[in-house]
Amino acid sequence: MIAQKLFAPVSDLKGVGIKTAAALGGLGIYSIYDLLYYFPFRYDELQTIPLDQIMDGQKVMLKGIVATEAFVSRFGYKKSRLSFKLRIDHDVVMVNFFNQPWLKEKIEVGKEVAIYGKYNISRQSLAGFKFIAAKENDSGMAPIYSVNRHIKQKKLIDIINLALADYLTGVDDVVPISIRKKYHLLNETDIIQKMHHPKNATESQVAKRSAIFREFFIFQTELAQLTEVNPRNKGFAKKYDLSAVAKLTRSLPFELSTDQKNVINEIFADMFSKIQMHRLLQGDVGSGKTIVAVYALFAAVTAGYQAALMVPTEILASQHFKKIDELLRPLGVRCALLTGSTKSMERREINMELADGTINVVIGTHALIQATVIFKNLGLVIIDEQHRFGVNQRQSLVNKGNLPDILAMTATPIPRTLALTVYGNMAISEIRHLPAGRKKIVSSWKTSTQMDQVYQLMRQQLAQGYQIYAVTPLITESEALDLKNAEQLYAKLSHDFPDEKVVLLHGQMPGNKKDEIMAEFAAGNINILVTTSVIEVGVDVANANMMVIYNADRFGISQLHQLRGRIGRGKTQSYCIFLADPNTQAGKARMKIVSSTTDGFKLAEEDLKMRGEGDLFGKAQSGLPEFQVGDVVNNYETMVVAQKEARKLIKDDPLLQKSENKTLKEVLEYKQLQQKRT
Repeated sequence: MIAQKLFAPVSDLKGVGIKTAAALGGLGIYSIYDLLYYFPFRYDELQTIPLDQIMDGQKVMLKGIVATEAFVSRFGYKKSRLSFKLRIDHDVVMVNFFNQPWLKEKIEVGKEVAIYGKYNISRQSLAGFKFIAAKENDSGMAPIYSVNRHIKQKKLIDIINLALADYLTGVDDVVPISIRKKYHLLNETDIIQKMHHPKNATESQVAKRSAIFREFFIFQTELAQLTEVNPRNKGFAKKYDLSAVAKLTRSLPFELSTDQKNVINEIFADMFSKIQMHRLLQGDVGSGKTIVAVYALFAAVTAGYQAALMVPTEILASQHFKKIDELLRPLGVRCALLTGSTKSMERREINMELADGTINVVIGTHALIQATVIFKNLGLVIIDEQHRFGVNQRQSLVNKGNLPDILAMTATPIPRTLALTVYGNMAISEIRHLPAGRKKIVSSWKTSTQMDQVYQLMRQQLAQGYQIYAVTPLITESEALDLKNAEQLYAKLSHDFPDEKVVLLHGQMPGNKKDEIMAEFAAGNINILVTTSVIEVGVDVANANMMVIYNADRFGISQLHQLRGRIGRGKTQSYCIFLADPNTQAGKARMKIVSSTTDGFKLAEEDLKMRGEGDLFGKAQSGLPEFQVGDVVNNYETMVVAQKEARKLIKDDPLLQKSENKTLKEVLEYKQLQQKRT
């Protein structure tokens, strides 16, 4: 069993105070356990190479004697360059560190140092990334971790090393020894030690192979346990009122597409049977999944049950509530909205009316899984963008009913075989065609040299009374990535379009402020909305028929497609411009693919082919669950094996009561607590 002290808060570590603990929490690190398993996403190889063997632009480590005093020159706002000469045998190399003036104190003439950086042959200079004093270990692989602006790389490394020194011996194995022997996997201690501090590339690859299996095995055990405890041969038939459903159809201002009708029939067949529904609805952006959800919600209500729709963001929850309430209230259905921003008094009233059955349908965010939310008779759970929720978060809502039917929805399609592996035994429905009357969005890729063309089209659309989204990947300045951020873009567009109302929206704003801005945009009172990917899911403004995505090569294919789906909601022609100057072949390929088709299923296939080629921002938006080490696509065979072994283990020991499975049980219980926290 894992010693309980591993699940102790990070603040138990020496030197980790409240402020540092909060910064670590922003990375999803709350306990010693989280620290130990917070693995690097890459390594810097710290091996010295002779100068005459280095290629231009190569990242290398150079070791030598400091030949001159370090000199700091300043330029621009908060920008500096620290320079000194390094003597390597008979050669002298100029070393430059940008925006790290504090290193001056560490650089002494005559002292031996090692510098890791990017070498320029023509200038015989090194742009330094990492300074390594001679007394430090400068061999092997230096770990590089994902960090945030509140905690620096070095600080995180120091904290992780402290945890390794004090707690590594308290770690026990999650994967049973029989499985580890069968697939030649490392034990837990070796995985952790060699993931954080591999001696070479081979050792890191061996450790990563075991870490990936471990991660997938835990995930598949969660799924297998849920399936075993709640098998699909149980459930309750929902005898919905077909005549009432016909009234809903007559009230619609449009006709359902053939795909929508087929999917509704599949869902109704599941609901009418005595087997609990487990169905995944895949539908492209704007394909009309919401109206399908409305039919399922209404059918459940006519059968005498309550229904819940859980979505990942407050903006999406508010928008769904507005649409669904407008459609179902005239039919006598009482709907409610429950999010983190719901006021205490209103929340208490909603909780009371859910408990006594007055409320038939509730739409909300994670707020729905709180212990205070109790249903009288929950018969249907719909989860939108289900990959945004953990396995146990989804199950927490399901557990509020007596074997309710479950419908998951996603606007980021993944191939059927992959979906079956990742989402267990769910049946799959697909909406492949857009509703009638929708025009395909005209998409194009433009470089920064073509801004005049972009502005010309923007002015044309604004002159006709339409609105525009201007999307950027970052909200604050980053010197590591030379990107236009939302604040700069807002200032520029405000200057370039002085007669238009330009407003900034980003994810760090309070929820009520975001809602206020979106309401203003939906009302047509904002001409250009400068925003980040916070508007990626669910925002629906029919009059917004143009989107310009800046630095589009910094987004993944799926995320670009999701963003593009915010326009084309009306019957007028819409335009999406991907503005990018990619300097990699993968970046150029992404721009060509996403601008050439609006078919989400085709893009999903292409996205999967390209995964692993630097999809910087797209991983969480691919329609797949997130993993820290593994990649479902590139490590698909490992996932299949992990699924097979997890199902076998749970069939033999459903509640993980055998001594060899106790550690696995503890980790799963801890993960449940972690999911509730997030």
